[in-house]
Amino acid sequence: MESTLQHIFTLIIITEFMLGNLSNGFIVLINCIDWINKGKLSLVDKILIVLAISRIGLLWEILVNWFATLHYPALFVAGTELRLVIFAWVAANHFSLWLATILSIFYLLKIASFSSPTFLYLQWRVKKVILMILLGSLIFSILNMIKMNIHIKDWVDKCERNTTWNFKMSDFATFSELVVFTMTMFTLIPFTVALVAFVLLIFSLRKHLQKMQLSFKGHRDLRTRAHTTALKTVILFLLLYATFFLSFLISWISETNQAKLVHMLCQTIGVIYPSIHSFVPILRNSKLRQAYLGVAAKV
Repeated sequence: MESTLQHIFTLIIITEFMLGNLSNGFIVLINCIDWINKGKLSLVDKILIVLAISRIGLLWEILVNWFATLHYPALFVAGTELRLVIFAWVAANHFSLWLATILSIFYLLKIASFSSPTFLYLQWRVKKVILMILLGSLIFSILNMIKMNIHIKDWVDKCERNTTWNFKMSDFATFSELVVFTMTMFTLIPFTVALVAFVLLIFSLRKHLQKMQLSFKGHRDLRTRAHTTALKTVILFLLLYATFFLSFLISWISETNQAKLVHMLCQTIGVIYPSIHSFVPILRNSKLRQAYLGVAAKV
């Protein structure tokens, strides 16, 4: 039974991996072609390119980690290989989550309307705001890696003191709990920021709808449509993001209770976010949508 479920989860992981690479690769390809043709690229398209590349890296890291866990568990005993795997996971996961969060903040600053001097100041300097958030997020990435390195060092020290294989594998469960818990806590930060951006967009839309009677219909419809489109995009992002976050949380709980199949199920569900969410900007972005329809028509 357990072996059968492992094979099913593996097939699902591979399918998600292929879908994610195709969708993210498509985003990178179309934007790079447009960049070459026009010689310039908008800020949102640049964010999408880096986001797509980070997700491709995350998907590859997840796939390698999946097969290594199933078939080469000894890989996680050596300190150097373990650091390489975990640090690659932290970096790819960090940029994938924070760049998606930055995209939500970009929509907020470009579409929302508030009379607050602070908000107006941020709107006028949206590029600097995005850059500062990205640089600030690196602090969390460094802190995450420092914390991970402490866990790895403790694990390696224990392995060196006790060389029996049974001890290593039994104690590895405790190590995994600490790693997953740390990642869950650092994942909560960008999720909270994205949630705040979503709430502010709702307040902005509500404020705009209250003033609709004072606006011309064409202008009103255009602005309402912009708010609605941004809200749909952020809602889909938050739903998939919440799925990803909950998969981390439940995975940590399953590690604590040594429920291996539940842990594998959570990993499988968590891959939905980096693989499926990339279809959202393809369908919402007019340039990407037209390119996709063009490719679909030829196929």
